[in-house]
Amino acid sequence: MAGERVKLEVQQREKRGSADARRLRREGLIPGVLYGRGKSPHPFSVHERELRRALTGPAGLHAILDVVLDGHKTSHASILKDYQQDIISGRLAHVDLQEVRLDQPIQAEVVIELVGEAAGSIEGGVLSQVTREINVEALPLEVPERIEVDVSSMEMGDTLRLVDVAVQEGVTFLDDPEETVIATVTVPTQIIEPEPEEEELEEGEELAEGEEAPEGAAEEGEAPAEGEAEASAEETSEE
Repeated sequence: MAGERVKLEVQQREKRGSADARRLRREGLIPGVLYGRGKSPHPFSVHERELRRALTGPAGLHAILDVVLDGHKTSHASILKDYQQDIISGRLAHVDLQEVRLDQPIQAEVVIELVGEAAGSIEGGVLSQVTREINVEALPLEVPERIEVDVSSMEMGDTLRLVDVAVQEGVTFLDDPEETVIATVTVPTQIIEPEPEEEELEEGEELAEGEEAPEGAAEEGEAPAEGEAEASAEETSEE
């Protein structure tokens, strides 16, 4: 939900580099950097379980983090700017936080979630989601966790574009409304089976028109060859 704020206590760190980052991860800490508004960045470390708790609430990755550096009383309203994960384990490896002003809009990527069953799907069509995230601009406390799009009225052959999505109050879509396709319902592809090949001519079956007879085979009614005729005449005279 938009507007959620989560307190996050972090520890400042003086050392930087890959060796120090590996040491922190072995101790269950995640290295990170807090980028201020016109201020020098603050390297910090935070307990992995605390960071996960802050980023897995109702607002997810769009939560407003009230970052408190150890030894300080003031908090810094911040958002998650970027993060890195370990390729093998999937665990968080590094985070970048950006300090923001709550009265100034920010830009963020928001997930598109399709809801309902398309009418065209009931008739046998295929519903495909083309765009899964869109860019929006809103005040930090008004950035939605997700944007739900109802597809129940989509018929066979319909295309749903960003221009068809209802704009939420306080949220501006930054992507091209006409060019950004959200979902489509297409006719399923028909698989045409190839025709079976003609069976080979069986023995005794007539040859196709224009096909030559095998060598040495005489057609019905054909006169014998010259040599064969002479041999036959000699046999007759001897008799």
